[in-house]
Amino acid sequence: MPDVRCVRCGQTRAGLPYAPLNNDLGRRVLAEVCQVCWGDWLKYQTMLINHYGLNVRDADAKKFLSENLERFLFKTGEAEEVDTSKQGTISW
Repeated sequence: MPDVRCVRCGQTRAGLPYAPLNNDLGRRVLAEVCQVCWGDWLKYQTMLINHYGLNVRDADAKKFLSENLERFLFKTGEAEEVDTSKQGTISW
């Protein structure tokens, strides 16, 4: 695993051993995100799934998580703030 200069934390750390997704976004994560920040995303993703009761096989849920992954790791916008009044629903 080569070191990467992480776009999220700005530090040079160990990169991921393989692309976590089989698409362009996964290849970008492999090239630009460190293991520590990927671990932070996995925790955040789990929180989103549990909080909103997401079915990860659902296309809307996949889109929601993918958009939040980009926002969280690449700072392309504001990541979803967990609003407890929305529990069990996806709301954009």
